[in-house]
Amino acid sequence: MRRLRPTLVALVLLCASAWGAVTIGAQRPDSTRVAARPLTPPPDSVRPPLSPRRAFFYSALVPGYSQSVFGRHKAAALMLLVEAMSLTMIRESAADVREARRMSGDTLIASYVNATTGAADTTKSVRRFDDQFVHTRESHLEDWVAFLVANHLFSAADAFVAANLWDIPAQLSVRLMPNGAVVGARVVW
Repeated sequence: MRRLRPTLVALVLLCASAWGAVTIGAQRPDSTRVAARPLTPPPDSVRPPLSPRRAFFYSALVPGYSQSVFGRHKAAALMLLVEAMSLTMIRESAADVREARRMSGDTLIASYVNATTGAADTTKSVRRFDDQFVHTRESHLEDWVAFLVANHLFSAADAFVAANLWDIPAQLSVRLMPNGAVVGARVVW
């Protein structure tokens, strides 16, 4: 019976370790198994945070978004500033168009007395907003809408180029010379 106990204990520990329930301190993990691949690339990778196609799409929807993801915060702020300015001017231009259309048929009464005869007569002035003025205001609105669309496209193109040139380090320098400034660029391939 005394010899049977150590054999049973050894058998139980062997079965338990085979099923993974108990690990013994002297055991080492199997080095022949293939380790699971990480889902993210290593930190020293040269892949951009966004693909060029996705960067183009995101910046076409929201100008400056991809630039901020790439760490180009000044460019992103400039594109957001242009976006805000364009939207503000579109609103102002639309208000001007509404006012010009509303007052295009309006005339002002200049006098109720005829200046030459002195008799009672209604003298009307020329319309304040004629059709040409309304057309000019409408073209101002169209110009600001075109400027807004151009800002979206420019931001998208800039993000696309930034994503494609992500792995190329570049250094810019400006030096003052006696006859002017010299701008230099160094690109490492």
